[in-house]
Formats: sequence, C-alpha cells, structure tokens
Amino acid sequence: MIKHLLTVASLVLLAGCASMGGSDGDSVNGLGTPGAGVENVSPEVLKLRRQLAEEAGDRVFFDYDSSAISAEGQKTLTEIAKFIKDSSKVESVNVEGHCDERGTREYNLALGERRAVAVKKFLIGAGVDASLITTISYGKERPAVEGHDEESWTKNRRGVVVLN
Repeated sequence: MIKHLLTVASLVLLAGCASMGGSDGDSVNGLGTPGAGVENVSPEVLKLRRQLAEEAGDRVFFDYDSSAISAEGQKTLTEIAKFIKDSSKVESVNVEGHCDERGTREYNLALGERRAVAVKKFLIGAGVDASLITTISYGKERPAVEGHDEESWTKNRRGVVVLN
C-alpha cells in the first residue's frame, strides 16, 4: 500500500514539474512539433519563428547518448545566433532538449537538459545575451517523429531553439 502511494506521489510530483516548464524557463514549443504551443503567441513571433527556420534552421541533432554539438550543429547554431543578434524583435529564446525513446524517463530528462544547456552555452559563446535564453528538457516526451527505428530516433535527438 505504501509503495503504491509513493508511486502515485512521485507521478504527481513529476507531472507538476513538467507543467512548470523546467529548471529555468517556461515551456513554449516550436512550430511543427507535437503539442506546439502557438495559441498564445503573437503573429509577429510566429513570423520570426518561420523566418528563423527557413533562414538558419531552428534545431540541431545529437548522436546517441551525447550532448556534444557536431560540426554541422555548430554551423547551424552560428547562423541562429546571428539571426537572434540581428533581430531587435526577439524578446527571449527557449532552448528545448529532446531525446529518443530509449532509456528511462529520468535519464532522458537529464540528457535533454544537458543538450539544451550545451546549445545555450554555444549561443552565449556566439554573442547572444545570456539573459535572453532559458532551457527546458522534454526528454523523450515530445518526439518530433513517431517510430521505433534509427531514422526516427535520429530526428528525435535534438535541441530546438524557440523564439519568443
């Protein structure tokens, strides 16, 4: 009985933490991802998000069990940083860390956080004001692609930059 109560209490606590948006920012999902939180976003911000995605990209991908940013990811993040610095309309930036479905929920939340922080550090190093950037980890909870194969997993191991 006590074991069941502890399990339920843990689940309630985790759900509450997830709805709070993470350790240092509120969650706002990007365009084209499941559960996209665009209903409370101004048309101007949506336009900025589309423009970023078209001009620079809005995400980088990670190798399995890694938070290291690849050379290709560094190029993309350099372009993203330039876009952010050149736009006076960007008020804040949320960096989302995502994982594929393998591994436990807890492990993937931690890995997603490491990925989001790695992207944040790169953007700061590229000249983006640190006070603009928050991070959140969704772990494996918000896959970009449904599937149980390497092609799907590759697309789900990502860091997404969401303009606000």
